[in-house]
Amino acid sequence: MQIGATHNLVQMAQTACTTHARRVAFTCLGADLTYAELDRQSTAFAQWLLQQGVRPGDRIALLLPNLLQYPVAALGVLKAGGVIVNMNPLYTAVELENLLCDANAKILVVLASIAHVVARIIAATRVEQVVVTDVGDLHPWYRRIPLNLAVRHVKKAVPAFHFPRQAALRDALQAGASSHHDVPAIGPDALAALQYTGGTTGTAKGAMLSHRNLASNALQVRMALEDLLPPAGALMVGPLPLYHIYAFTMSFLVALASGHRTLLIPNPRDVPAFVRALKPHRVTGFAGINTLYKALCGNADFCALDFSALQVSSSGGMALEPAVAQRWREVTGCPVLEGYGLTECSPLVTCNLPDDMRPGYAGKAVPGTELVIKDRCGCVLPPGEPGEVCVKGPQVMQGYWQRPGESAHVFDADGWLHTGDIGVLDADGWLRIVDRIKDIIIISGFNVYPNEIEDYVRTHPEVVEAAVIGTGDEYSARIALFVVRRNPTLTEASVLAWCREGLAPYKVPKVVEFRDSLPKSAVGKVLRRELRANAGQAH
Repeated sequence: MQIGATHNLVQMAQTACTTHARRVAFTCLGADLTYAELDRQSTAFAQWLLQQGVRPGDRIALLLPNLLQYPVAALGVLKAGGVIVNMNPLYTAVELENLLCDANAKILVVLASIAHVVARIIAATRVEQVVVTDVGDLHPWYRRIPLNLAVRHVKKAVPAFHFPRQAALRDALQAGASSHHDVPAIGPDALAALQYTGGTTGTAKGAMLSHRNLASNALQVRMALEDLLPPAGALMVGPLPLYHIYAFTMSFLVALASGHRTLLIPNPRDVPAFVRALKPHRVTGFAGINTLYKALCGNADFCALDFSALQVSSSGGMALEPAVAQRWREVTGCPVLEGYGLTECSPLVTCNLPDDMRPGYAGKAVPGTELVIKDRCGCVLPPGEPGEVCVKGPQVMQGYWQRPGESAHVFDADGWLHTGDIGVLDADGWLRIVDRIKDIIIISGFNVYPNEIEDYVRTHPEVVEAAVIGTGDEYSARIALFVVRRNPTLTEASVLAWCREGLAPYKVPKVVEFRDSLPKSAVGKVLRRELRANAGQAH
């Protein structure tokens, strides 16, 4: 089949649910959801949405962690012809208001324990109806009742909230199950998701991802890993939030299309609870990121687990440290496949394979994808020359939601998406990412790449994490280094001495600031923009 020809996420999911009806699709907090149940419940939710007047193209916001409710709601939105607006449950009220208003969301689905946050700003949005769900809503009654009671009354984890128009998810599913509205026809170019990202300019905007974009990328992943992906029924761990594009594609779409069983982890930061969730299972696949792999390998109980069934581990969202990759392989016996992607590409662009890996490289383009490296003037550079990574392929977004100017900025006249990443492409098609264009620091006319300095500083035995930003202006730029240290006796002088041993003089930071932690995104990527905004405010 030609990639991107007629792909539709609803058809893809329907095929999976029919083919694997009796298999378990998702497991979470001890409860299972089969493919047949996923199909039935998502159809019921779609029918309820149609009952509420949802029309093709209407935006439905999901404010949910990794629970069984997420795949049911997401697939239900798609079946109704709606557009998923993925939102981070960790966002502040102001951030949620901005996204809900920008997307002009019609309906919001939210977990009860975080509903109070969005309740404060709901009147400022155009949301017409809020669907509230409790943690155990899709569990069998004998698990659901005590679980929900414990969360509400023992842990007291559900602060009071109120919405003008509110429905319980279980009531919506019950009403939808007896409804029979005509399901809209959905073409491959219909919008499937608004995935908000800082993109190439740093301001939050919705990448418009169509059914073709997302279904194509799921197929590209499966084609790239066809000799590696385990068979249907295999258990894949989904610790990363499904509202993030990497997990949405790998742990939701690819898993569905492959007939896998996905173990959803609601809070991967709670490593002991994470390990307890893993213990009963023989894990076949794992989709993680650098910070998660690092945290798990530092836990003795995790290292004692049985990894004899583990066949594939993937890393995305941020660069994978070589030391972390090595430690993961020592603990599990399984190499980590690193790739390169971005929200605007649904997200995967390149990936490594176990028998074809190069340290420091992000692999080769996945099937159906074209890559070139361009200079500032838009000319294609020869192999080995650093420049901006530019992409073409069926997974590339339609543009930014209601931002034609921003869209025109990232697409050139020849249709190439300019990623904002600096990379090098060798003669064999291997891609190495150097840094982000906006993060480059120019010192005395030389380009300084923060990633290079960070990678080197992390080799210091007393350094846990490191991040680099540029301060000042183009005429008086300085390199500022932020360090999370393992030993409080580590001094600025010793860090700078270490830098002078391994870095050219113009790359040595002018100032070192120690922090207890570094600001990170939901998937653990260090937020340099927050460091710029708060430089000099030690924590």
